Amino acid sequence: MRAGQRQALDIYLWSRAAIWIAALFAFFFFEPNRHPDASRWDTPRLHELGYFTDIWARWDSDFFLRIAQNGYDETSAAFHPLYPALVAVLGRAFFGHYVLAGLLVSLLCCLGSFLLLFRLAAERLGAEGAQRSVLYLAVFPMSLFLQAVYSESLFLLLVLAAFAFAERGHFASAGILAGLAILTRAAGIALLPALALLAWRHRERLRALGGVGLALPVAAVYPLVLWQQVDDPWAFSNAQDRWHRHFSPAGPLGGIWDGLVSACRGLEQFVVGHGTHVAGTNPMHAAAENLQAFAFLVLFLGLTVVAWRKFGAPYGLFAAVSLAIPLSYPSSRWPLLSLPRFGLVVFPFFLALAALTSTRPRLHNAVIACSMLFLGVAVVQWALWQWVA
Repeated sequence: MRAGQRQALDIYLWSRAAIWIAALFAFFFFEPNRHPDASRWDTPRLHELGYFTDIWARWDSDFFLRIAQNGYDETSAAFHPLYPALVAVLGRAFFGHYVLAGLLVSLLCCLGSFLLLFRLAAERLGAEGAQRSVLYLAVFPMSLFLQAVYSESLFLLLVLAAFAFAERGHFASAGILAGLAILTRAAGIALLPALALLAWRHRERLRALGGVGLALPVAAVYPLVLWQQVDDPWAFSNAQDRWHRHFSPAGPLGGIWDGLVSACRGLEQFVVGHGTHVAGTNPMHAAAENLQAFAFLVLFLGLTVVAWRKFGAPYGLFAAVSLAIPLSYPSSRWPLLSLPRFGLVVFPFFLALAALTSTRPRLHNAVIACSMLFLGVAVVQWALWQWVA
């Protein structure tokens, strides 16, 4: 194993172990503070081998496990099929231990993502910059999802692999990987314009574009599966109603505006303490969520600009479209719902952070300190069934 791979492996091992231990500690130490309504979302599907593994099955994990075990229904159609399909195969091989299967898929894909990110970053930032990139990913506040029964790890691995193949001229492989990414999360669509731009610049333009086009027939598996299982190939479009999402006529500008308004109302809620228009049964919590999400939006927009300028249009375009998709579908309750988690898989953000801190050790220390602080808060929230995304 090369030195760079050992560095990425070391970061992977200690970060995953530390987050796991922290989650278990929070689970036992703060048990009296468990969300009072947790029983509404907790199901027997999330419990198999005891707390050591079950701690990583929360919230959307139930949808993935339900699909893996029983296939799709109308409410689960919003979740793309590749991750639950892998969990289904491995879960049956493990004699019905689907939570364990989901954990192993996530952990293995997380390891592959760390190694691939180091390789991509080393080509642009050198070994030290690559190490910082992987480190920033490892301690990002939402990085706990990389070892949960969620599809983030698989998606990130496919995105990184698609870029790696495209930059080496293997566009057919990149197109297939992009199609698999779309089969994992809707945000995989953001790969297409970035890969198409790389293909356009290639000396064999038509062949390269044709390779990228292979993503479309691969992605078409999803509506075919829904057609076969729920008799509606477009069921995924209606399933978003469960999260109160709606298409904004203003596109991503609508999400930005709604997020700004909610952040201002949240700030007012903190200052005044009462009497504002913050939605939710707990206005202070809703205010905190809206302010946090808007702060991440500002950070992500800035990093998108840095990624575009430092690493080129394909990287910036992927980051921009990855943001534009959720911003175009804001939630009526929390407009920027889950935006911090969506940013976890936009790898140019971590390259941009590493570029910004290359000659700024104080900024590097600040990034690590802030990330670890909010990562700790998120792990406690996760363990106690508090919403975190």
